[in-house]
Amino acid sequence: MKKRGIGFTLAFFTLMLTGCSMLLSEEDAIADTRETAETSFNQNEMETNHEADSFPLYLPESMKVSEESQSNLILKEGEQTFILFYNPKEERTSKLNYEAASEKDEHLLLESFENEERFGYVRVLPANEEEEYELQVGVGGVKVTTFSKKDSIKKDTEKMMKIANSIAY
Repeated sequence: MKKRGIGFTLAFFTLMLTGCSMLLSEEDAIADTRETAETSFNQNEMETNHEADSFPLYLPESMKVSEESQSNLILKEGEQTFILFYNPKEERTSKLNYEAASEKDEHLLLESFENEERFGYVRVLPANEEEEYELQVGVGGVKVTTFSKKDSIKKDTEKMMKIANSIAY
């Protein structure tokens, strides 16, 4: 009888923890995303660990390159796709991608970050009814875009900013 009680208690706490993560409000997810983007932008550049045809970059171990062209990479992490665009003619302080991102006015988040060496941004757009969002981060002439669920937008932002920060000019 005690074993069933312990099992029930563990199952109950597991359900409670799972349910709490689903209760993350859109407002909180967006605020967390903004904070994570800024923190990741201000961290030191990541060491590169992958050599693309035209440039070296950092990729998390969980990501693989599925397609590559001169200025684009299609990255896969499980079933999720990330599209990286790199314009080597733009400086690390370029605001071109940010200005293009700001043309859409239905964004839930559009925030920029700047220091002497580079300019970065994060943009979140609503994508569909299933609490999925279009997430885009950029640094200078680099932008990375994906579709992300509300409960993973924060960690996706961190990965994407690290990738964008790692591309040397």
